[in-house]
Formats: sequence, C-alpha cells, structure tokens
Amino acid sequence: MSHSLVNWFKYASPASFYPLAGRLIPYFASAAAVLGAIGLWIGLLFAPTDAQQGEGYRIIFVHVPASWMSMFVYCIMAFWSALGLAFKTRLSGMMTAALAPTGALFAFLSLWTGALWGKPMWGAWWVWDARLTSQLILFFLYLGFIALQSAIDDPRRADKAGALLALVGVINVPIIYFSVQWWNTLHQGASVSMTKAPSMAHTMLAGMLVMALAFWAYTIAIALMRVRCIMLERELSSEWVKRNATE
Repeated sequence: MSHSLVNWFKYASPASFYPLAGRLIPYFASAAAVLGAIGLWIGLLFAPTDAQQGEGYRIIFVHVPASWMSMFVYCIMAFWSALGLAFKTRLSGMMTAALAPTGALFAFLSLWTGALWGKPMWGAWWVWDARLTSQLILFFLYLGFIALQSAIDDPRRADKAGALLALVGVINVPIIYFSVQWWNTLHQGASVSMTKAPSMAHTMLAGMLVMALAFWAYTIAIALMRVRCIMLERELSSEWVKRNATE
C-alpha cells in the first residue's frame, strides 16, 4: 500500500506528470469526441419531443451538463488549491490554473444556453433569479481567478493568491445547487436527484448523462494540454524541459 502511494506521489512533480499527461490526452480527447457525438444524436434526434416545451427543450442536453461541469470544475480547482496550500506542490497551482479557463467556458455556456431557454419559457432573456444570479457570480469568480493570476508576475505568489480565491469562492457552489430549494425561484427544480427517481424520460436522462461524460472527458483532455504548456513556461530552465520541449 505504502509503495503504491509513493508511486502516485512521484506524479506531483511536473517532470513526472508531463509525460503521463501526454499519454493520457489522446484517450480522453477521443472519448470526448465519441461521447459528444452519441450524446448529441440522442438529444437532438432520438429523444422524444417534450409534451410541454416542445422541441425547444433540447437545449438542456448542453445547458444542464455545462451547468454541472461549471460547478464540478470549480470544486476540483478548490481541491487542487487546498493540496497546494497544504503540501506546497508546484503541480497543484499549475492544475488549478489549467482548469480555470475551461470552467469559465462552461459557466458562460450555462448562462448563454440558459438565456436561450429562458426566453421562450419565461418571456425574458434574463431574470435576477437566485439560481441565475449565483451562476453569474460563479462565472465572475472564474474570471477573477484568471485575472488575479495574470496580474501577479511571480508564479508562486499567483498560485497562492488564486488558491485562496478558489477556496473562498467554492462556498458559492452549494448555493447554486440548493438555490431552488432555499428560495422561491423561477428556475425549475432538479430533474436528476440522488434520492428520487428522475422526473424525465429515460432517453432524455441518458442523453444528458452521456453529454456530461463527454464534457468531463473534454475537460480532462484540455486541462492536461494546458498544464503541459504551463509546465514548459514555468520550468523553462529545468533539464527535463530541455529534454521534453522537442517532443
């Protein structure tokens, strides 16, 4: 047990993690492409038309998984931030920085598709609903993290400042998730729950879950690509970079 733990700990070093990331990227990129194609086929062509919302409901096959991923990615950023502050590992700050742009993308995609969905459903592109407002705050937290790291020249100081922001901001994630239960909002309640049967057709649920897996695989592939670039930039003078930069 201790021997396998030591083997995993060696990947906390950028020099060890860089080649591992390179080997994993093709698998996750391929999974994202295949799962994305299957999910869109289910959502756009195979799933039945909703009795109340008609064909317009199909935007949920992008909106809901994007919303899930925007919250999940921020939680993963907070996890890496906590590791970085606790163990002073360089990889933690790099991974947090690598995840932030993708999380911001999903937060924006959630807001944009939500507006497209809200216009025919509520008659307005935007309302100051608790769920929408807290999701907008999440988007600003992502942008704030990216701006804060860009404003600090020293990578170590930038990582520490970003980690503190990520850990403070993570309190917004449960607010987003439970907002429809805590406050009277226009946003509909969760269609998928851990404690209750799903309130939608199984085909619709399958389409959403496949798209969520596609977004998850995409996030890993892109984050690994981005963290390899960050490693090369930050460790430019290291011997292992000189060996791997030409790969």
